[in-house]
Amino acid sequence: MRHPLAVPVILLLLITGGSWVTTGSTPESRVPPVTAISPAPPAGSRTGHRTHHAVRELGIQSLTPTPGETVGVGMPVILTFTWPVRNRAAVERSLDVRAARPVEGAWHWVSDTQVVYRTRTDWPAWQKVAVTAHLAGVRAAPGTYGAADRTLEFSVGRRQISLVNTLTHQMLVYQDGRLAQRMAVSAGNASTREYTTTSGVHLTMDKGDPVRMVSPGRRQGDAGYYDVVIHHAVRISSSGEYVHAKDNLWAQGRVNVSHGCVNARPDQAAWFFDNSLRGDPVIVSGTDRPLEWWNGWGYWQLSWAEWLKGSALQDPGALALPYPEKSDYLGN
Repeated sequence: MRHPLAVPVILLLLITGGSWVTTGSTPESRVPPVTAISPAPPAGSRTGHRTHHAVRELGIQSLTPTPGETVGVGMPVILTFTWPVRNRAAVERSLDVRAARPVEGAWHWVSDTQVVYRTRTDWPAWQKVAVTAHLAGVRAAPGTYGAADRTLEFSVGRRQISLVNTLTHQMLVYQDGRLAQRMAVSAGNASTREYTTTSGVHLTMDKGDPVRMVSPGRRQGDAGYYDVVIHHAVRISSSGEYVHAKDNLWAQGRVNVSHGCVNARPDQAAWFFDNSLRGDPVIVSGTDRPLEWWNGWGYWQLSWAEWLKGSALQDPGALALPYPEKSDYLGN
């Protein structure tokens, strides 16, 4: 599969004053909320009544990244709305992305309540980005209007890219083009599909120290059961894959023995933990199980042409690609 960072692109955004911006919403898409009230009944009448048309206010339930956060160069912008959006084009048109060092990007609807922004190539390092949702008055659906504008500002930090080769059992971490760390690792043992590490472009999502890991769908006494506490764990998918510490030096650099995660020597895993930002690419190769684009932040698994299919501005009648509710869960 060709890396999506090199796929040709159709420009979605316009360059304006050194920043990439989406065009503003059309007058028809901005209709102020209205409450209709019937005329007051004549004095003494008992038949008069009032009719109220309910208007729902569309807001943003959650923002990713968080305001002021410093992120990696692969970081997506994820907006989750408080109500389903039917008029996707009007809402998408109201979303404005500005970067100090701009690159092409596009929004992709993964559901009626969530839209994700991804750049065609990764963000240039060491810059600030501002995302503004000009939602006030935008008609998102029948009876649903944007309540207020919202702005998110965050920073892109250094460029860190990690390459994991499950065949050579090595993980190379590059920072701003320089090899910063070489790590001997052990990946999934591939005894089952769920215990096979997924290959593809992952993004670091969060991290914890410690993290409790329990085998999914198994009880104590079952084959493959485990319940362990793991240190310096950096999540790279929603299906339970982490890069984490484990004191099994006999396997690292030699053989894959894990339940799907990538484990490394404790001191090196601690270094990776300390040096990871959300949105850092971790590119895994060597297994026959590809990372699904909807698994965690696997958005870079889609080509640019596929990504654009989820934009209401490219094709107002287009639907986003299927987005399953859950995936298989892996362990340590």
